[in-house]
Amino acid sequence: MTIARMCSPMRTWERPMDRCFRIFPCLADPGRRSSLCLKVALVTIHLVYAGVLFLFDGDLIEKTKKEPWYTALYLLLFVGTLIQYFATSLSSPGYVLDAMMTVHDRNVAYKKTPDTSSQSASSKNGSFVVSMEENLLGSSTISWSKLVSDLYPLGSSIRTWTCTYCNVEQPPRAKHCHDCDKCVLQFDHHCVWLGNCIGQGNHCKFWWYLFEETALCLWTGVLYISYLKDHITRIWWQDAILILLLITLSVWLIFLLLLLLFHSYLILTNQTTFELVRRRRIHYLRGIPERVHPFSRGVRKNLFYFCCTRSAVYRFEPLPTTQEIEEKSRPYTCSDALTCRCC
Repeated sequence: MTIARMCSPMRTWERPMDRCFRIFPCLADPGRRSSLCLKVALVTIHLVYAGVLFLFDGDLIEKTKKEPWYTALYLLLFVGTLIQYFATSLSSPGYVLDAMMTVHDRNVAYKKTPDTSSQSASSKNGSFVVSMEENLLGSSTISWSKLVSDLYPLGSSIRTWTCTYCNVEQPPRAKHCHDCDKCVLQFDHHCVWLGNCIGQGNHCKFWWYLFEETALCLWTGVLYISYLKDHITRIWWQDAILILLLITLSVWLIFLLLLLLFHSYLILTNQTTFELVRRRRIHYLRGIPERVHPFSRGVRKNLFYFCCTRSAVYRFEPLPTTQEIEEKSRPYTCSDALTCRCC
């Protein structure tokens, strides 16, 4: 009887949880449940910072009535930042398995269609396109193994680029994410706050989210400082709350600003966080000098490919040849600066 009584509260607690899991199956997964909690926490933090400001600052309400465009722009940035956050968290980083299936579907579609020499390499639904370098477009159909092997130098072992977890042949710059349990193209990092990987498909969205979040934090900090400057001696407990929030906001602002500058540098040099941090452990980067960026096409082209390429396009970059590495290792001269060699 004692054991039954001890277990009865547990049973009564499990029943509502089981019902909740049946209604919302996504909550049954601990990983997705923790990701959802982080999303709720982030939205709550944004609402607290904006709500406290409008709750305490009566002058801001009066200014809104006189100049509604000022508050409207702030609220527009506030809503846009949250939309960009969810758009980035729900976007695909570009998985290797999806790219492999796209190549397979393209080959099947080419075999079924007699005249496809002038068509682009796309999947059956047209939502994804495989973009390869010119030296890989010799034939209209190409197997995934052949495509990946052509991206590596001759003589490379297949064990070098085969994922030991997924048993999938990885193109250069791809990596297996242990949190998502999938191989990601041009893997950058796994963001805990987003609950998603950052890779080839959503790195641009992630940069814009950092930019909007930094601008929102900066604008909110200016509003907090303006209020404290005008009402620092009126109500002490309100000032204490705002000062604590402002200190926390300043720490977040510094972190976001440094992260934004760091990813801007990665974009300009066509690198990823994983390649920069684990350069000596990546087999195809070990013999390359650290100051040489093997995948960089120049600042202008790097920005073009990063900003103007659709997220639905899978891009495969072959490893540079020895001649290309030697050319990029050559020190800059005055003539290189005049000819914009870095661009």
